[in-house]
Amino acid sequence: MLTPLGWGTLAGSVILYATGFALGYPEPVVLATGGVLALAAALAWTAPRPRLEVHREVTPLKVPRGDAAVAVLHVSNLGRRGLSGLRAQDRIGTAEHTVDLPRLPRGAARTVSYPLPTGVRGEIPVGPLLLVRADPLGLTRRIRRYGQTATLLVRPRTVALPVPPSGKAHHLEGPTSDNAPSGTATFHTLREYVVGDDLRHVHWKSSARTGTLMVRQLIDASLPTTTVVLDTRDLTELAVDAAASAAVAAARSGFPVRVLTGDGPLAETKTDPELLLDRLALVGSGTSGVGEAVRLARGGSLVVITGDPAEAARAAGARRRFDRIICVYIGTDPLSAPGVTVVPIADLAALPPAWGRR
Repeated sequence: MLTPLGWGTLAGSVILYATGFALGYPEPVVLATGGVLALAAALAWTAPRPRLEVHREVTPLKVPRGDAAVAVLHVSNLGRRGLSGLRAQDRIGTAEHTVDLPRLPRGAARTVSYPLPTGVRGEIPVGPLLLVRADPLGLTRRIRRYGQTATLLVRPRTVALPVPPSGKAHHLEGPTSDNAPSGTATFHTLREYVVGDDLRHVHWKSSARTGTLMVRQLIDASLPTTTVVLDTRDLTELAVDAAASAAVAAARSGFPVRVLTGDGPLAETKTDPELLLDRLALVGSGTSGVGEAVRLARGGSLVVITGDPAEAARAAGARRRFDRIICVYIGTDPLSAPGVTVVPIADLAALPPAWGRR
């Protein structure tokens, strides 16, 4: 297809030829002929369809905000002649990134990489990828689309924190209910065998005595839950990073975690910090404070992340329902709330020392 320059050359050639022919001047006709010949040569340059094998990968697909991520483009020439004038155009979010590829001899392969923006948390679509082949004069070009759109997930940044203490030991011998979740750590009781039970848990002495196949029921000791409540009004990246750090610290230690916002639950897991980071990567500003979320939660540790001093006071009203309440306050103004451990921070680097002191 013709580029804007190519269409301009064609239109100029037509005008020059018509003017020269009408006025009887040979010079405009010669110039017009040169323009037409240049267009013909450009079309001959880009007309053959190149045989290419193209693959673009994004690595890594998930990255903390601000860390490096790149797109790696692999192009192989499967044709019988060399190719030059290739340019890759990749859409990254709402912007377009262009990369000029070196000449590809017959059977050769080239690999180029280019950085991806990771300064903004969230999903960043990468693609579609277009390969453009143009003639040296830029009069014509051939465009072909390759591959599918990939998605780069930019997650919150995190810092290492100790698990917030609950203040109490929770069922160190395991729950007393027969409806407790199955586990692998602690013996709870004997029960009759059901299809699907692990035969390694069969208690042969009891089975011989009762005449019924009996198995040991094992459970995991109940662990305190860490509830992280994020104030999404006037949401800042520092608040999301602090919430991610507190939630991931508990999940990586094997403690149950639930993350709530004023607009509803966001994530709940026991041992999967990746799920928490994925969900927090997509959280946006909300309209509700943390009061309703705090009211619905209970038990274990409560971590409230907010920049509103009034929310710390609301969390203090729930201190009877939690073993420990921590308020990560996004700001440096003095703040206190009865029964609440206040951790004021102005940046993420201040969170670990302030958290440890409290």
